[in-house]
Amino acid sequence: MVKRKIEWSSQSKADLSNILEFFYIRNGSKTYSNKLNSKLRKAIRLLSKHPLIGIQSDVENIRAIIEGDYAIFYQIVEGTIRIITIWDCRQNPDNLTIKK
Repeated sequence: MVKRKIEWSSQSKADLSNILEFFYIRNGSKTYSNKLNSKLRKAIRLLSKHPLIGIQSDVENIRAIIEGDYAIFYQIVEGTIRIITIWDCRQNPDNLTIKK
């Protein structure tokens, strides 16, 4: 089993930061943010070993893995897993845009 490199888009980095910051501000503590960050990163590490585990999205060559309330959209490019965006599934799906 080949472990693939994980590459984060600037959008996915901003998404993760915004999600973690939201819960930090809301809860007044980093405890939940740290746990959520750990869960999301664990799911992403799983992708590096099993890239086809995610479901195919409506966008060609873009897959998604669900972790709790979040969908992690990614693309497999030449042995690299590129994280496109992290989406809170409790939002209006009409607002979701996936940019390759």
